Amino acid sequence: MAQVRDVAARAGVSPATVSNALNHPSKVSPETLTRIQAAIDELGYVRNDAARQLRAGTNRAIGMIVLDVANPFFTDVARGVEDVLLDQQRPLILGNSAQQPSRETNYLDLFEQQRMDGVLITPVGDVLDRLRRLRDRGTSVVLVDRMTRVKEFSSVALDDKMGGRIAVQHLLDTGRRRIAFVGGPASLAQVKSRLSAARRAVEQHGGAELTFVETETMNAGAGRTAVEQLLALPRAQRPDAVFAANDLVALGALQALTLAGLSVPDDIAIIGYDDIDFAASAAIPLSSVRQPAHEMGSVAATTLLGVIADPGSSTVQHVTLKPQLVVRRSTGG
Repeated sequence: MAQVRDVAARAGVSPATVSNALNHPSKVSPETLTRIQAAIDELGYVRNDAARQLRAGTNRAIGMIVLDVANPFFTDVARGVEDVLLDQQRPLILGNSAQQPSRETNYLDLFEQQRMDGVLITPVGDVLDRLRRLRDRGTSVVLVDRMTRVKEFSSVALDDKMGGRIAVQHLLDTGRRRIAFVGGPASLAQVKSRLSAARRAVEQHGGAELTFVETETMNAGAGRTAVEQLLALPRAQRPDAVFAANDLVALGALQALTLAGLSVPDDIAIIGYDDIDFAASAAIPLSSVRQPAHEMGSVAATTLLGVIADPGSSTVQHVTLKPQLVVRRSTGG
């Protein structure tokens, strides 16, 4: 394989000039840059970033760990991150924890071994000690889609309590009184916040009740299974509305209700969370709580780059984005 010295010889310059052309092109004249690029093209030279990173002791790549890469919400968040990083010529390495702590730990180990400049993470559980170790070893960390009570990591999240409140209030406003909250696991921070807000909204409304159906995951299969459990109840105890912790769960619930011969929203109304693209195109368009996913990703990436640029700063930022209620046919809209 061609080396820097080969490019230098072909272009008639020193290896140091080639290095400047690759890393600091503003220090090299346009004419010299043209000769060096021609030599690179002729020789098929490919820079060895691994060796460069080893010498520098850092990796310009950014690692990101999401809860579920199959959920379009997290895909949109990652796209927001990527759009910011592309402008900075930084690659994004995406990891999927699939809501499994062991997979999350494996990715954190990998990112630490690769000496990533920064990590964006939507944690499965309590990994603050692990993140402190990353930070202390030179990797900046920003939490995404989760606020932290420990005020030492910057974070970008949605106001999930507001989201849970407006979803349930909408169901109550349409006359629903027996509401089932479907999602899980209960230990997941987003589920906790949405559920607690839903419970509070029901408690403040006389004559309404809320049932929690916990799921192991947050996908369509979990929504179908949860509805099967609800339909096994005596008719008088069945809910007249379902608030799903995300849209994938809601779409699974919608499918199960339709297959059971029930009418949505006449028999049971459904509202989801995230407002992914599939929500509007479902057979019965799904009401949802919209999260600004792309904006969340871009703000998180910008925040992380700021932390990387000034790692010694004691300033910690907590950005909270606001959700929006989107009403469609699944709740009578």
